[in-house]
Amino acid sequence: YQRKKNDRHLLVIDCTNKHLYELYNVFHDALSGKWLGGSGAFFDLTRNDRRPEGWTSADAAGLAIFPGLVRYDEAWNDTVPEIAHALRVTVRATNGHVFPASHTAGATPGALPMGARLRLKALVNGQDPALRTADPHARKIFRAMQRHGLIVADNGSDLYISGTFDTRWDNDILNPAFATLMASDFEVISLGWQP
Repeated sequence: YQRKKNDRHLLVIDCTNKHLYELYNVFHDALSGKWLGGSGAFFDLTRNDRRPEGWTSADAAGLAIFPGLVRYDEAWNDTVPEIAHALRVTVRATNGHVFPASHTAGATPGALPMGARLRLKALVNGQDPALRTADPHARKIFRAMQRHGLIVADNGSDLYISGTFDTRWDNDILNPAFATLMASDFEVISLGWQP
């Protein structure tokens, strides 16, 4: 049976074979001594394939989770000048899906579709919103949201940016920094595209 609390994702990267496995609703069943999961998705990291139309993944949009996560080693490493990829984001409700997403998990009128691209505006009321935080690491995350944007990947908390699990994250820095941003600081830049 599936557990009802949280998504309980498990991401496994096979560096030797360049494979990514992403599982949803994972838990250890003590009675059987086995790990169980509600669903799983496989990604060959040597290819740039999209999942077949209608297919989900561990993310509702059918996208891979790992490529859209903020990693501590890129955000807090001062020798890495920028985070060079888009970030995954969740929103409260969605309406359909657009490419590159392959799966629909909501039909709320007026909501963004899975796969929509957002970007933190360069200026809000004449000021750069990335400068609302003095922390250079949080600012690096904000700059990634300006340069590479966000992709709507799942339903969840409004404008929730996810990071890899790492005990070094400092929420005493991140939470106040992210609290300076509002939904109106973002713009929709694309409601889907075709390669």
